Amino acid sequence: MSGLLVVDVGTTGLRAAVLDGDATIRHLRYRAFPPSTPFPGLVEVDAVALAGEVLAAVHEVLDQHGGPVDAVGITDQRATTIVWDRATGEPIGPGLGWQDLRTVTECIVAAAEHGLALAPNQSATKIAWLLDHVDGARDRDLCFGTVDSWLVWSLTGGRHHVTDHSNASVTGLLRVDGSGWDERVCETLRIPMEMLPSLVETAGSVVAEATVLPGSPPVTAIVGDQQASLVGQGCVRVGMAKITFGTGGMLDVCSGSEPPAQAARTHHGTFPLVAWSRDGELMWAREAIMLAAGSNVDWLRDDLGLFAESDDSEALAASCDSTDGAMYVPALLGLGTPRWDYGARGTLVGLTRGSTAAHVTRAVLEGVAHRGVDLIEAAEADVGSTIASLRIDGGMSRNGVFVQALADLAGRPVEVSPVVEATTLGAGYLAGLGVGTWSGMDDIAASWSPSRMLEPSPGFDSEAPRAKWRDAVDRAAGWIPELSALDF
Repeated sequence: MSGLLVVDVGTTGLRAAVLDGDATIRHLRYRAFPPSTPFPGLVEVDAVALAGEVLAAVHEVLDQHGGPVDAVGITDQRATTIVWDRATGEPIGPGLGWQDLRTVTECIVAAAEHGLALAPNQSATKIAWLLDHVDGARDRDLCFGTVDSWLVWSLTGGRHHVTDHSNASVTGLLRVDGSGWDERVCETLRIPMEMLPSLVETAGSVVAEATVLPGSPPVTAIVGDQQASLVGQGCVRVGMAKITFGTGGMLDVCSGSEPPAQAARTHHGTFPLVAWSRDGELMWAREAIMLAAGSNVDWLRDDLGLFAESDDSEALAASCDSTDGAMYVPALLGLGTPRWDYGARGTLVGLTRGSTAAHVTRAVLEGVAHRGVDLIEAAEADVGSTIASLRIDGGMSRNGVFVQALADLAGRPVEVSPVVEATTLGAGYLAGLGVGTWSGMDDIAASWSPSRMLEPSPGFDSEAPRAKWRDAVDRAAGWIPELSALDF
């Protein structure tokens, strides 16, 4: 039976599914797979268990599908770092999750002594940490890979060690122009170049054959999760943008084929990265980040007990017409774009004796919407053009009160993805390019069909609430000075 197998590994769980030629997702299987946190700031992944869970989910999907598939697409949490022995295929230590902060000091030293702009959520210093802290590691023949590399290795029986440009661009190891691995970074961190995977294109050709699967289907796409979401929402032309409102929130906007002048974060707070590579060309993007989005709703649910299920937040917030002056800054983990401040903290202001659970819930939803507008404004400043219409996915995209607040505050229409997690759809589209299911990016763009579109409310003026928002952010900033002093 025809179809495209998609493997989608996120931060806390994984999915496997088949995408049909009409872009319908079928036989979806989800398995929770959260990382472990042995100490605050440490985030670890059991790479062997991860591969086992992926294979189990894939076989369930293929059994349900009733036969082999035409191709395989892989999308993954980015920058999570796995190092394994080339001969045995065994990891030398835990996989270090992208959220792991154990290399903060190393990043500070790299900047101060070598002028390297590296962040602890990138792979570069994580590789060096494993090499320095595992006995005998530097005397062994090792492979480094992000999750995509590890999965290709696992699906091909250890025959292929590769990654694509979209994943490579968030490791801290890719040259600024995307032309290959950066020898200077590797030399500075004492990372042997031979550890690094071969760079392959994101889509359009056969990367490898997944020999451990029935029929040995070709792997024809590898892509980072946020870039997959960009493609899954049809944002494949310059100036088109999406925001994924999951646990955190990430805006990505296509910026064109011109490589960035620098890899570091701009003063507007966005980063350059490769959206995808195909036919010898790279499409670049800018990324803006909020560190906490849906996790604020989780806080209301789990810690304050204001409702039983996250979806209940919509009805509770809708039970009042406004926040009655309350405003919430969703900085539970600090602020991201545009004002990177790791020491900022969640702040609720404007409360009165009449403030209710409904007002607080609405303030939280509107606070995340304000942060979404922050991301839009920063991305527009760096790309130099207006984002005319915004596309969104992620769990919060189901919340009508939130989406309307976003449309009102952004002053533009918001299109909601037909699937909550557009990553799976995007990886499937890219895999289909390699076997002719879709002829090109124009085909993918034409496939976009939002589940709904919300226009700004007639007569809504965002100027006053945005001014008040900026004042609230000032109050949230710098709460923990020693963390606020960190800059990556």
